[in-house]
Amino acid sequence: MKLTFPHMGNTFIVAKALLDDLDVDYVIPPFNNKKALEIGTRYAPEQACLPLKINIGNFIQAYEKGADTVMITGGCGPCRFGYYCEMHREILRDAGCGMDIITLEMPDEGIKELLKRIKKIAGRLDGVKILRAVKNAAQISKQVDNLEKLSYKVRPREIKKGTTDRVYKNFQAKALLAGGASAIKRLIRETEAELEEIETDKSFVPMRVGIVGEIYTTIDSYTSFYIDSRLGNMGIEVDRQVTVSQWIFEHMIKKALHLPRDLRYAEAARPYLGTMIGGHAQETIGNAILYAQNGYSGVIQIYPLTCMPEIVAESILPSVERDYDIPVLTLIIDEMTGEAGYLTRLEAFVDLLSKRRERFFGEAGWVLPGN
Repeated sequence: MKLTFPHMGNTFIVAKALLDDLDVDYVIPPFNNKKALEIGTRYAPEQACLPLKINIGNFIQAYEKGADTVMITGGCGPCRFGYYCEMHREILRDAGCGMDIITLEMPDEGIKELLKRIKKIAGRLDGVKILRAVKNAAQISKQVDNLEKLSYKVRPREIKKGTTDRVYKNFQAKALLAGGASAIKRLIRETEAELEEIETDKSFVPMRVGIVGEIYTTIDSYTSFYIDSRLGNMGIEVDRQVTVSQWIFEHMIKKALHLPRDLRYAEAARPYLGTMIGGHAQETIGNAILYAQNGYSGVIQIYPLTCMPEIVAESILPSVERDYDIPVLTLIIDEMTGEAGYLTRLEAFVDLLSKRRERFFGEAGWVLPGN
């Protein structure tokens, strides 16, 4: 068995740590690119959402490198992510790439079934080593997300533009070569130290923008046209609450162990969307409200074309925008999205936020930093 898995932001680092520690043979597909999207678009149904198309591209590229088994996570609720396993299986078979698929989710049968699936990946390893590998992978997911959050803070404040991008890209490239959880944890610590050493303007107070929306298109930089980096280089500090580690801890580990979950977003969203409708619609509404309450300058919603939960969220966001006086920009992504038009909308939104900030500071009689 030679495993592969789809790309979604830095999930490849978490998957690599797990599989290295389990001594499992695997193939990491090429980072998301135009070719992967073209392959997926060729084989997936036209109305399929963008993440599914890129996943198919990932798998076929990995299949060409010898992979025969796919490892993915699962979903729930009226979101097509819950059907990805079977859709992937059928599409890959029709494309002539018969691959087995192992879904790591909390099945109806409970945690024993989940451990059984992990055991299928790990082979004859003892339970202690499997649990240690899972624990290390979960820890790495949190550490990588914290590293990304640190880059969000440093990037808009850096003196020499592009330094954060260079350090972060080097980290991702080195992660491909690091063997096992211990080496990856060491690399994370080294990169954190590099980011903290970047010279920054301590007096600069950037505007803050919250990123909400469907998990894949908000986490995966290629899919979102590197929006976090672009905003940071415009002097904007971004934040995103939906992360890889949040999915692992809140939707998998805590759910499996029946532990209390962080549902602040659900409480905030209750007056507008009082129930879970699938995907991350409730998080989109709730986190947008929390960003407004915490003084953020604006919110950007990103989702793939035809994503039902986010379409519902988009219809509610104008009420949040009005009630909390916070500008919201919605960006819908598919394989036909043009980068130039996308960036024009993004730049116009940043200009709007800048004008609002100038007006607010002017009316309050304050002076903007640097003026």
